[in-house]
Amino acid sequence: MESTPVLLESKSSPINLLNEMQQLRLLGHLCDVTVSVEYQGVRAEFPAHKAVLAATSKFFKEVFLNEKPVDGPRSSVFLNEVQVADFASFLEFVYTARVEVEEDRVQRMLEIAEKLKCLDLSETCFQLKRQMLESVLLELQSFSESQNSEEESGAAP
Repeated sequence: MESTPVLLESKSSPINLLNEMQQLRLLGHLCDVTVSVEYQGVRAEFPAHKAVLAATSKFFKEVFLNEKPVDGPRSSVFLNEVQVADFASFLEFVYTARVEVEEDRVQRMLEIAEKLKCLDLSETCFQLKRQMLESVLLELQSFSESQNSEEESGAAP
């Protein structure tokens, strides 16, 4: 008698994996690449994992798949015209699937997502920008309606 196959699927495993990779990165464990960023003289270096960057960014995937073997196990990538805070937020997003930024930085996060070809971050930024725009439009509509009702009530004797 044959047994029916069953699906074993963990809902927490992807989140646990991301959390563990983030902890490894923050502690500098098993990092095999250093990303240096510079913007207007401000420079910083970020240790990371090639596999995580390549899995989340087509830019990094292309860089790592096309690199030549080097002497050591660690390599470097240099990005200019990328603000340190923005790249730090990008890393937090790709390692945790979430990041908190100020509203005025959403456009810059979208730009870094497009530069690094990170579809998940691009989509997340677009969704947030759409929500922000809808909120503004609703406020304008509400304001316009309240102005109209005030004018109508003021015009009536």
